[in-house]
Amino acid sequence: MTVETLALNHSLNVFLAVQAIGLSLWLSIALVNNLQAFRSSVGAVGATMAMVRLRESPAIETPLLARAVASPRWHQLALLVLLVLQLAAALAAWTGSYHLIAGDGLLSARPWLNLALSAFSGFIFAMLLSGLWFGYWIRQEGLQLTHLVLSVWGVLAFFLFNLSWP
Repeated sequence: MTVETLALNHSLNVFLAVQAIGLSLWLSIALVNNLQAFRSSVGAVGATMAMVRLRESPAIETPLLARAVASPRWHQLALLVLLVLQLAAALAAWTGSYHLIAGDGLLSARPWLNLALSAFSGFIFAMLLSGLWFGYWIRQEGLQLTHLVLSVWGVLAFFLFNLSWP
């Protein structure tokens, strides 16, 4: 191997490691935030599920309001599902990061990183689809855009970790 090829391989590995660790940290912080502020997170989920923003002045009368779920138990259950997916994603991402950096490299890290991205995509889609169901695009456009950007990040990360590198 030439020096240039070794330098390229090293720089690619550094970039992949930064991406894997960044994903692992983001997933971990999201999980910790939701655990530490569980009641607030339940409140945010509940506000979306109860369609509170649509009832704020000026109220938006729409047939979608019939879908509102006001039960705090359902709000808690929804957040618990997200937490399970976040925990699975974070653990898999850290395992993949370890395999990438200290293990056998990208080949052994891929299954873990793909599992992490699958769980990540799962909870992002859960938020996107439930948001669509509860009409959050009407008054929570920023939240919907955040979920869409996170979804794009997951897809791009999947391609990054699954391309064949030299």
